[in-house]
Amino acid sequence: MTDPCERSSLCKNTKHAQKICSLQDSEGKWGYFHTHFSDSPSPYTTESALRRLELLGFTIEDDCIQRAITYMSDCLSGVKTVPDKQEQHVDWSVFTSLMLAARIRRFTQDNPAANAVAKAWASIVTRAFAAQTYDDRAYLQAYRDTWGTDPKGGRLRDLSQFYTVSVINGYLDEKTERCLLRYLIDKPDGIYYAYEKHIGTLPYAFTGRDASRYLGCIALLAEYPTAKHELQFVVRWLECNRNANGGWDMGRDAKDGVYLPLSDSWRTPAAREADCTYRISNLLAKLFLP
Repeated sequence: MTDPCERSSLCKNTKHAQKICSLQDSEGKWGYFHTHFSDSPSPYTTESALRRLELLGFTIEDDCIQRAITYMSDCLSGVKTVPDKQEQHVDWSVFTSLMLAARIRRFTQDNPAANAVAKAWASIVTRAFAAQTYDDRAYLQAYRDTWGTDPKGGRLRDLSQFYTVSVINGYLDEKTERCLLRYLIDKPDGIYYAYEKHIGTLPYAFTGRDASRYLGCIALLAEYPTAKHELQFVVRWLECNRNANGGWDMGRDAKDGVYLPLSDSWRTPAAREADCTYRISNLLAKLFLP
């Protein structure tokens, strides 16, 4: 089996990764930021490009990521603005700052502007779970106190969406963190933008895109220190789905151009298995209980 460091280098040097990097413009962005429109100059949005590059192993050490973070920091500080059309059904300024901060903090926790947004949201979430269970009225009041308005749009009306869950990591006390994780795992409709199904219910099949998205959501939760204890049911599921080689194969249908593939080609089952095994091994390393 390929050494993890060598495997990471292979992922970063795929044709797909190089294509994404080549399409980054002089400002450090890829077309629109959040939503792709037909008049976009790029087949990617800045978000979709960064998400894919992150999954392929790119870090703050890579030039394309540094340039993107500089661009997003300028947007967050008001020096620049994202080119997307303002959405009327959401608090656009609040939502934009949340998206930018979350994407920046996927690569670095040393950005003061992004950290300020993260701390504000962490305070809202902490107040929402002050009674050790989710209190919607407390969430609404904390939101009003922080942003000076009621939340507009489902993406902000509910804290269980990717950006909030991602951005606040590192700013919650252990008690609040455990309450949040339990709430998210038990929530019938999961996490918006990540996996909109009950996270506590394992996918019907281990193969395919639904299972792949589920693992993407689990990887998001696994970034929280206390998640190891909450997600052992996922560990058992993954261990039960090891194949005869000791690895994993999620099947051809798991190929979605986001989470998989990690290599240039799945022409052979061995290449597909190598990608799946590398991905799942990395996830299990985060969930290992000493």
